[in-house]
Amino acid sequence: MADRKPMPRAVTHQGRLVLLAVGALGFSCVMTQLAMLREFLGAFSGNELVLGLVLGNWLLLMGIGAWLGRSSDKLRNPAAVLVIVQILVAVLPLLQVFLLRALRNVLFVRGAAVGVNETFLGALVLLLPYCLVAGYGLALACALLGREAGAPGAGQVYVADSIGSIGGGALFSLVLVRFLDHAAILICPAVLNLAAAGAMGLCAGRKGLAALAGALAAAVLATAALADVDGVSTAWQYPGQRIVARANSPYGKLLVTESDGQYDFIENGVPLTSTRDDQHVEEAVHYAMAQRPEARAVLLVGGGISGTARELLKYRVSRVDYVELDPMILRLGRQYLPESLADSRIHVINTDGRLFVRQSRQQYDVIIVDVPPPSTAQLNRFFTVEFFAEAREALSPGGVLSFSLGHYENYVSPELSRMLASAWRSLKPSFSNVLVVPGGQVFFLASDGPLYGDIAARLQKEGVATKMMNRHYLDAMLSADRMADMRNAVGQPAALNQDFNPVLYFYHLRHWMSQFNSGPGVLQVLLLAALAVYLLRLRGTAFVLFASGFAATSLEIVLLLAFQVLCGSVYHQLGIIVTVFMAGLALGAALANRRPRHPGAPTAKVLAWLAFAIALHAALLACSLPLLHQLGNAAALGVIKTAIGWLTLVLAMLVGAQFPLANRLEFDGTAAGASRLYTADFLGAFLGAVLASALLIPWIGVAGVCLLAAAMNLMGGLTALRPRLARGIAA
Repeated sequence: MADRKPMPRAVTHQGRLVLLAVGALGFSCVMTQLAMLREFLGAFSGNELVLGLVLGNWLLLMGIGAWLGRSSDKLRNPAAVLVIVQILVAVLPLLQVFLLRALRNVLFVRGAAVGVNETFLGALVLLLPYCLVAGYGLALACALLGREAGAPGAGQVYVADSIGSIGGGALFSLVLVRFLDHAAILICPAVLNLAAAGAMGLCAGRKGLAALAGALAAAVLATAALADVDGVSTAWQYPGQRIVARANSPYGKLLVTESDGQYDFIENGVPLTSTRDDQHVEEAVHYAMAQRPEARAVLLVGGGISGTARELLKYRVSRVDYVELDPMILRLGRQYLPESLADSRIHVINTDGRLFVRQSRQQYDVIIVDVPPPSTAQLNRFFTVEFFAEAREALSPGGVLSFSLGHYENYVSPELSRMLASAWRSLKPSFSNVLVVPGGQVFFLASDGPLYGDIAARLQKEGVATKMMNRHYLDAMLSADRMADMRNAVGQPAALNQDFNPVLYFYHLRHWMSQFNSGPGVLQVLLLAALAVYLLRLRGTAFVLFASGFAATSLEIVLLLAFQVLCGSVYHQLGIIVTVFMAGLALGAALANRRPRHPGAPTAKVLAWLAFAIALHAALLACSLPLLHQLGNAAALGVIKTAIGWLTLVLAMLVGAQFPLANRLEFDGTAAGASRLYTADFLGAFLGAVLASALLIPWIGVAGVCLLAAAMNLMGGLTALRPRLARGIAA
């Protein structure tokens, strides 16, 4: 493939405004994406699959929008069209949030789970206008800058977009989400993009568009100042309930509702606790404490504000350490349920539970893990072989570990059986005795000491007063046939759930999907067919970017998972990792976009060697993460964080450097080349995000995903060096 060598020209005032507009677009894209991910979780009681569907739709539609941008060469006044793009990018996110909250209970049964097809279709329809416009705007900006600065102009668009994403991601994750609701947060990119649209409109001689942008900015600011948009739209989601508190924390949107004296805590649409949830509180405590009623020191991971911590005080405990990750849960819990944490024996610790267990020097007689089911990779960390081993080290001799998993109502489905069997097999390497109790939820009790099934007799002997867990309740729940069902279930074949092979959250997703009994819809089949046709025709430089896009998203998910496993889910540090990745993209693109010292520099070979470097990096990642896992102690925590930071930065720089080089090869003075490359990049990222998070990591493990990304980029490098090979791959 011969290099194209157009002479770069100086960027004009309009060109600088285009770069400003692209930076504002990147700022808007990342803020809108983060806000909408959280909104969809709240609307659809989200899990990993919901995240994958929303993110996948986002990247897919951005790719389609970039593909549509190839037609921008036919525009008479592309600068004016870019102004319209900026205006739409400003106002559409606010409408998206408003429509999602308003229509969720209109289109779907309130309180009922929404199936995969409905979630996919809802995300597709709602995200389609914004993503098509934003993807189109990137291709349009490449065409505008390409006319002024040649091939490097398209590279400058990539850099500006990345810089805008850095600012938006860091501001959202580290600052705004702590103080503002989503509607208020999205006003920031709206005003920025309207300001950019006004400046661009004046430069393009479109004073009417500039005035429209100014008027819309004033309207947005006035609405934010005079109306409680978030409060009104949130109330639509919960009719019949009085919303007494709304708060955004780094971990999600938290609501406290009141109805007939009952307070409900809801995070991301999932109920956390209720003041009348006596069944769960008593089961979470008494199944475990009946085993060791003499326990003095108890560790409670999650659930303390529900009354679980207070219920533990019915025993002779001298200390309850309650670990809670989200500080907003603690603040609202103390405000609305002050009696739950009032006793001096309850010590509240605001940190990641997994990290606390690993670093704890305290020996506990009982550890109760009261967290939601493993519906995400982050929650799955509390159900792995490695966590159970860490919990065993934190227990005193003969101590008991307790957690719940799944609901059982006299029938064990194959999907539930696989979940229970995986958890049971994952416990056995660390504990000699495991007792499975079929209560309202299925509870696992694990210990190296004896475990007792006569819960009612032991509670009666201790004189512990309960509301729900009386002898009649326990006789019904722990009947011989129900206990036999549990023994049969855990005896089924299932894989071990490990940190870097998290099969349990995959089993949980399959269990969740089995409730809907729905296969792929017609729209999904058509989209898959169109994607298959695209992949069969993909070749050359576009295939290189497709492979690097796949590596970027899939390996970023791998690195984020590794960070959570090895360092705990410390939100600020996770935000830093994401910011480092975006900064690496911008830095790599900026370095590659510099004018080469030798005009005849073999750009195709450089692009190929970058692909080989990504392949090598992915292969090394498969080897280095298990080694870092061996260093997983407090002394090595700083080393692990530094290593993951550098691995993230290097990956991002390699990926970011490819786009400007690919543009240098493909630039032909039109938008078609840039559109083709952006489309390949977005679609590669789409497959990487969807497949890695929802299928590949639990199916083939972290190492398998790394090696798959390595193989794809090795193939991409070969196609860059040997164009004929690309035709062979396509065939």
